[in-house]
Amino acid sequence: MAVDELQAIIQRCQILEEADFKGEDFNLFQVAGQKCLEDGYAAQLLEVIQNEKNKVIIKNMGWNLISPLVRCIFMYKQEDDKREHCLRILDQLAQLCNPKELFLGLLEQIEQTSGDQVCQTVMLLLQPLQTVLLKLENKKAYSVGLSLAMIMNQLTSLPVPYTKQQIQEDKLGLCQCCNAVVDFAKPFVNEVVKNTEKSSEYNDMELKEELIKFCMKSLKYPLLTAQLEQLEGIEEHPFRHFATEIIDILWNIRELIPLVFVPHKGKSLPWENQEFADIEQKNSADSLACLSYLMFVQHFGVERFPMVFSPSYLLLCNMTHIEVLLKRTEESVLSKGLDLFESCLLRMEDNSLLHPYLELRVFINVPQDLVKIMTLCPMENMRKKSLSILQLFIDKSDTEGKYTLFRCLLKTSNHAGVEGYIIKNIKDQIHLALTKEYDNVWFTGHHLISLLDLVLSLPEGAETDLLQNSDRIMASLNLLRYLVIKDCESDNQTGVWTTLGKIKQSFLKPLRVGLNMSKAHYEAEIKNKKENRKEAHSSNPVCSVTVSGEKMPAMTTGMQLQVLHSALFTFDLIESVLARVEELIEGKTKAVMDEN
Repeated sequence: MAVDELQAIIQRCQILEEADFKGEDFNLFQVAGQKCLEDGYAAQLLEVIQNEKNKVIIKNMGWNLISPLVRCIFMYKQEDDKREHCLRILDQLAQLCNPKELFLGLLEQIEQTSGDQVCQTVMLLLQPLQTVLLKLENKKAYSVGLSLAMIMNQLTSLPVPYTKQQIQEDKLGLCQCCNAVVDFAKPFVNEVVKNTEKSSEYNDMELKEELIKFCMKSLKYPLLTAQLEQLEGIEEHPFRHFATEIIDILWNIRELIPLVFVPHKGKSLPWENQEFADIEQKNSADSLACLSYLMFVQHFGVERFPMVFSPSYLLLCNMTHIEVLLKRTEESVLSKGLDLFESCLLRMEDNSLLHPYLELRVFINVPQDLVKIMTLCPMENMRKKSLSILQLFIDKSDTEGKYTLFRCLLKTSNHAGVEGYIIKNIKDQIHLALTKEYDNVWFTGHHLISLLDLVLSLPEGAETDLLQNSDRIMASLNLLRYLVIKDCESDNQTGVWTTLGKIKQSFLKPLRVGLNMSKAHYEAEIKNKKENRKEAHSSNPVCSVTVSGEKMPAMTTGMQLQVLHSALFTFDLIESVLARVEELIEGKTKAVMDEN
């Protein structure tokens, strides 16, 4: 019987001194204890462990029972008495075993777990692990850091619940586990707080650094990808609670404000391998970006925030974080970047962002990232929000800043729709310059002429793909029409009349030639389709066509004709505006000549 075998080993070891225990004794104790657990004699094993005479034996050998004990706990159902006995054994081992040995045994169990048992195992072992760590005297900070790192590494293998239903179900127990880990860390946070008030000993600083690492890992996972908006029907959102706890830890150890305003604070490990150094830097950037999101969008810990910084300075502090978030493709992360950018901009007055800020590379990179989202992101809500935030950024920039931004985006966006949108904004700024009393040197005179060189041009002259560039061309023609109507040749505030000859040569004439060529090509294509329609119907009514350099999906001849007619309609629209511009220029030029 397993219990008899165990008793025999216990009696043998009771007469030995602690120093006389051999490897064979450890093995026999482990095998007998495991057999007791597996055969259902947990109650008898508990009695052996609780016996005061066996205290020295359990202290040295008890940690060997952790692995079979964990297996048995998961094997029994919640209401089973045997499971309760196993839990009491685990508690006793935490109290009686050698802390160093038991610490390694507990960590080994956490490291070996996987799949849907990760959270169950972690939550089961957190309390005994905490008990053991509090008893450690040497390398306590290192051991706490190792424990937290091991736990977080195991949790990162699990998907983060995102929808309301997923959060409520919490199938793998991640939501519950994250908050349990915070409770596990609290005694060590309190220790740092207590010792910081007394002195700044090196060991305490080590423990503080380990807690900072834990908070940084928690910010990257699960908080960076978690849904953190308040959800109706969930009284206490688990991830919002977890975020609050992480912010509280950073505040209590006096690291919250330094991390928010000094991004590169903290020790960086001297990696010999540059690849590892880059990974650490990226992880740190993700974590700090998430921290800023929590502070400035979700307002966690905002009551502790010093209200002494200008909106422009807050934007400056956050632009690097915004750039980090906007370069990600996951909706949960990308949306955080957009929300953070929007939140910073909404704090500012219109025209209050001074142009020297745009000399910083990040202030150009972020609008370019917005353009990529607007044009490439598959999620419509993200594209629309990016557009509205780009406009907000334009509105907050001062006049010279707007000018710099427009030039940059016209050169780099490579998207006719975006270019057309920027040209409309240029038109609005010119209108303000012409209607307001004070001088605006950036959207009149030689600065504007330099900008118009970018606007009133065709990328490839007469051979430019007019259909693909129709948005830009229409916006450019509308701007030119506005300038010709609004700015009299005698005033010439904008300088457009001075450079009119160049505009005709580099923009209007090539556009006219390109229109004639494009219309002739599409009219011939329509004629060809109509002539071959009967033949196409008799053989295979489905074929493909290339429009604007892109192969269209398979479609019938009728659908192809519809596309071709739509293209012709676009050319007619461009031609009508072009004709009106030419008519206005001719009329105004003739009027001035008549006056002279």
